[in-house]
Amino acid sequence: MRQVKLITVIVLAIVTTACTKAGLFVANLPAKLSQNTIKQSIPFTEKTGQTLDIYLPANQSKDTKLLPVVMFFYGGSWEDGNKEMYQFIGNTFANQGYIAVIADYRKYPDIAFPTFVEDGAKAVAWTYESIADYGGDKDKLYLAGHSAGAYIATMLTADNNYLAKEGLSNNIISAFAGLAGPYDFEPNTDSLKAIFKSANTNNYQGMKVSNYIEGDEPPMLLIWGEKDTTVYRRNIDLFADKIKQKKGKVETILYPEMNHTDLVKNMIWILSTDKSILNDMVTFFKRH
Repeated sequence: MRQVKLITVIVLAIVTTACTKAGLFVANLPAKLSQNTIKQSIPFTEKTGQTLDIYLPANQSKDTKLLPVVMFFYGGSWEDGNKEMYQFIGNTFANQGYIAVIADYRKYPDIAFPTFVEDGAKAVAWTYESIADYGGDKDKLYLAGHSAGAYIATMLTADNNYLAKEGLSNNIISAFAGLAGPYDFEPNTDSLKAIFKSANTNNYQGMKVSNYIEGDEPPMLLIWGEKDTTVYRRNIDLFADKIKQKKGKVETILYPEMNHTDLVKNMIWILSTDKSILNDMVTFFKRH
């Protein structure tokens, strides 16, 4: 027991320091050693060459029924990150019996809003149309994301125009779960203003997810940590209030002791024993 606690302290120190590569290596080690199968770098759009990874549960067989699918979009302020950094997320969902999909999307300064949302729509469309080939149930397709990734996923859930361009509708999404998503904010830094420059009319109303709520969207779960100083609580409150006003389906969960990154660190193999965030998401998905 002491050994486990010591290892936990060491890993936590690595992950929370500037040694990002070392921390990610430790976090993703179980995925590399897991019996789950990873199908890596599958192209979902020929035009731009974006790819996605698929995580298949180890106990999956050709004789079993189609499995539910979770698509997770990672954060990074629409500027950083890649799917390889989040293998621990894909592996964790696969351990729960889901087929997990993590897609890359283009980022600033190469592109700006709304291109990264459009990339997300193409990834969702590919998954919906192709995941049965990997044993996934397209009729049980769940979207999830953290921070900037939660923004992308929830924009696809709320604004039907993106999937409509792919010949689909947001009704293909069974439910959405977001971790610390910036659903209702105005860019306040030079980089954010540049990223959302195309929406710079009428106080950036065109990029606020709240403005696209009609009340008939898929059910949404909004999770936030009360020690988060990156994405403020107003995003959760304003977005949830708008959904309720429109008679939509929304649930919120606040964690008093968690900050912006704790929400994803809670899903790392050895940093948490309760797996509260994972349990919240899986419980929500199972209800929908």
